Amino acid sequence: MRFIKTFILIFLLFVCVGSSFAAITGGVEKKDRVESYNKVIDSKTKAPVSNAKIRIPKLEYKTKSDSEGRFYLDAQINGPSVMSVEKEGYRPFSLTIDQNTNSKPILLGIEKTNPKDVILETDLIHIGDDVYSECSANAEDFKIKSAGSFINKSFKLQEPKSNENVYLVLGSVIGVDTLLAQQLGQSQALNAYASPPEVFFNGQKIAEIKCNGDNQKIKLPHSLIYKNRDNEVTIRCGKNLFQYNYIDYDDIEIMNLFVEFE
Repeated sequence: MRFIKTFILIFLLFVCVGSSFAAITGGVEKKDRVESYNKVIDSKTKAPVSNAKIRIPKLEYKTKSDSEGRFYLDAQINGPSVMSVEKEGYRPFSLTIDQNTNSKPILLGIEKTNPKDVILETDLIHIGDDVYSECSANAEDFKIKSAGSFINKSFKLQEPKSNENVYLVLGSVIGVDTLLAQQLGQSQALNAYASPPEVFFNGQKIAEIKCNGDNQKIKLPHSLIYKNRDNEVTIRCGKNLFQYNYIDYDDIEIMNLFVEFE
């Protein structure tokens, strides 16, 4: 019930509601119930998308959509897990699912990439110090070793038009133990909380990640974009604010990291 409550709150934070679909900001649409199977479609044409790769890294589970865009999740899902959907020519997408997912088939409408989009990472990234409480948010989901207390991604960007918005998109984020995450019921570490992970773009802090969720979008200021050399995104994990004897990094994991133009 804690995860369901959390998902609803995050859903309200990051979702725009349409007439018949709830449109998730990271390039996918979700309809609560369709038929007896899950399905991937093109969000614009509504045509089925075949051979889309569906992964659940926590379970080392992989499958693909069939010629009609249908896919089945016959994995044993016992708790919150990150599911990734990938298809060449489309923006990557992640969604946090749970043991109730198979009882409610979903319709996923994925968006084609903009020629200016840049995919930074589609694999799971873990940052922190590999020391965390079982009460930490999504601690049971952590399956890979930490890459350190921060990650850097360098990339080139085409110059945006004056009316174009450029966003850094975090497909799924788990493990954040901030005060807000605690208040949302995401973390059970009631006697302590961490500072939020920080996001830097070309050396300037542009955002903090204050809670766990799917498809969080961070606007990249035009004034900070380098046009003739590599740009750089840095994400630094937070720190336990109640540990004074040493630095205790808050372990988090991120699935799907990319830059999109709108």
